[in-house]
Amino acid sequence: MSRRPSTIPRLLIVPAGLAVALFALPILALIARAPWGELTSILSDDDTGRAVGLSLVTSLITTGIALAIGVPLALVLARTRLPGRRIILAVCTLSMVLPPVVAGVALLSVLGRRAPLGRLLDDWFGVTVPFTGAAVVIAQLFVAMPFLVITLESALGSVDRGPEEMARALGARPWRVLTTVTVPSVRSALLAGTVLTWARAIGEFGATITFAGNLPGVTRTLPTETYLALQNSPDRALMLAVIQVGVCLAVLIALRRRWVPAITGGRP
Repeated sequence: MSRRPSTIPRLLIVPAGLAVALFALPILALIARAPWGELTSILSDDDTGRAVGLSLVTSLITTGIALAIGVPLALVLARTRLPGRRIILAVCTLSMVLPPVVAGVALLSVLGRRAPLGRLLDDWFGVTVPFTGAAVVIAQLFVAMPFLVITLESALGSVDRGPEEMARALGARPWRVLTTVTVPSVRSALLAGTVLTWARAIGEFGATITFAGNLPGVTRTLPTETYLALQNSPDRALMLAVIQVGVCLAVLIALRRRWVPAITGGRP
């Protein structure tokens, strides 16, 4: 089979190559400088174990909560004529482009002990949210759930609604249509959004350290542990960073054909 001729000027290969180098060289340098001989000792270290365990637990909890409230949000945004829908969608996905530290400051502004809601929780229930395990989950949820919402909302907006209309015409109730027709039709997007949400949650740093701090075994996640290690043990920080790069890269490669079409309306 003959290869199709290029439809772009060859001169564009140069800036495109520079763009690839911008993304690839730091990762390659990180892999090259990592102390691979210390991998076993770093992974067996108690601090690493606690950080990895906390990151896994909180990111899974975050993903579960995101599914519980993010899927209904995506459905409402995609399938209802909600007043101000575009504004609501923009607000609900704003944290995707916010600097993470700004997200942390925003969370402190509403849930800090001197903040309106935080003060009520403290006075009425004796509950303090910042610098706790719950704060880690909330920070992760704030920055990660938009990946699920925008992926699923885009898929729901582009999928063929004919089967749903047919099911309703045959007398199927709304819940049955939702569970047997609507959700299965966007299964790939739901899976992709879920995994992307988990990957973003497990890699969250800025909002977490601002809102939850870095208490060992309580709020010190793997990204936070990496940042602290960079100050005292650069080799250990490099190895921890490589581990996280590997996880994220594997997720993106595995989902390349699934989540991009959901966001772009069908273009792979």
